[in-house]
Amino acid sequence: MRKSDAHTIEAGTSGRDLMMRAAKGIYENAGFKAPVAIVCGSGNNAGDGYALAVLLKRDGVSCSVFVLKDKFSDDGRYYYDLCLQEGVDVRFWSDDTDLSGYVSVVDCILGTGFKGSVGDDIKAVIERINESGAYIVAADINSGLNGDTGMTECAVISDLTVSIGGFKPGHFLNMAKDHIKEKVNVDIGIKPVDSPYHLVEAGDIKDVFAERNNYSNKGTYGYTALIGGSEMYSGAIRLAYMANAAMRAGAGVVKVAVPESIRTEVSSHILESTLFPMPCNDGAMMFDGHKLETLISNVRSVAFGMGIGTGEDTRSILEYLINHYQKTLIIDADGLTELATFSRDIFKHSSAKIVLTPHIKEFSRLTGLSIDEILADPIETVRRYAGETGCVLLLKGPSTVVTDGDEVFITDRGCAGMATAGSGDVLSGILSAVTAYEPDLLRAVCAAAYINGRAGELAQSMHGSISMIASDTVSMLEAAIGEIVNS
Repeated sequence: MRKSDAHTIEAGTSGRDLMMRAAKGIYENAGFKAPVAIVCGSGNNAGDGYALAVLLKRDGVSCSVFVLKDKFSDDGRYYYDLCLQEGVDVRFWSDDTDLSGYVSVVDCILGTGFKGSVGDDIKAVIERINESGAYIVAADINSGLNGDTGMTECAVISDLTVSIGGFKPGHFLNMAKDHIKEKVNVDIGIKPVDSPYHLVEAGDIKDVFAERNNYSNKGTYGYTALIGGSEMYSGAIRLAYMANAAMRAGAGVVKVAVPESIRTEVSSHILESTLFPMPCNDGAMMFDGHKLETLISNVRSVAFGMGIGTGEDTRSILEYLINHYQKTLIIDADGLTELATFSRDIFKHSSAKIVLTPHIKEFSRLTGLSIDEILADPIETVRRYAGETGCVLLLKGPSTVVTDGDEVFITDRGCAGMATAGSGDVLSGILSAVTAYEPDLLRAVCAAAYINGRAGELAQSMHGSISMIASDTVSMLEAAIGEIVNS
């Protein structure tokens, strides 16, 4: 965005004009109730605040500007001086500044270039804003929130964040959702100079869930196989979550492959799906090339690794699938743990279209990078790994990142209630279904991530973030897909 902003200015649009456009965007979207307090730092983000104060003053809206430092950008200085000329109430911040009398507070302290930790002086201001009880609007991004990573030690918690020019990764990733209750972007004429990331919205995936023809059958929409479970980690209910999620997400037929030792336990939880027992040893699935070939011979997608445990047989099954399966292979959970023990060269010889679904700890094992190293540049780290391996990678988190190493998609659907056992299994079931009938793999993965997150949001609205369980997400898939179909 910094490069794009500079390019736009070089092309003939002045920074002063862009600043006023940003202020108008904030004004038009915030629905301010007076009196308004605008808290300004020292850069262009502060300049947006000064320009906003001019607009409020001209419209007769009572407002005060609180200046943290006697330091300005060139364009910010212009609008600061204009505030003084037009009689805006301008004050310098002090330790006894009281915001309790303001109905609305605008955060214009730190911009998207912020990284690291806020100093004690700024931290005190941020805490004062958060404790004000006012309706809080953040200009561009919440002060203290890293625009690249969404990480923070201390940041403004906004009712509304008005992004300027384009959303940044930090509006979605990691801690962002805990600090931004609602967000909107304002286009002020800045054209991106690099390839942008893409935000997945309902309209982007509507065709994936188009109404189906009467002249069709279960084979039209694909057979899929789910391979997982063990006696120690049977997860019968979790496997049922997966199977039911796959069916609700539109699979034609779901084959659930489990070790023979838990066949009876799993069968009582699965009605519409087909059970495929596999040989076992000490309650864990054994490698059997002939049985695997029979299982995968007519399926368009395979999801592997959920609750299967780790060990030599799991490793052999995974290696077989990577080397012999030629359609979509989704690797999750214990499958990812075993995958981390292989050389990346294994991907070079695979004919499968591989989808990896790690959370950040699993991704750390895959890459050998620490979590802190990944968090320092999460999107580019994920994109680089996908590009080097030829996989589609879905990184789980508060928002989901999907990439094939070239294009990057962010899905911001999902909620805190999904942080519960079995949620990842539900996603794998949905992925296995959608990738079986949507030929564009990247689009299919994005669509699966979107409906999974949206179904979770709908479930949380009914059960709350504390009481929600994974099966609640499955129960709302119908509603989530219906929203998209009718959008």
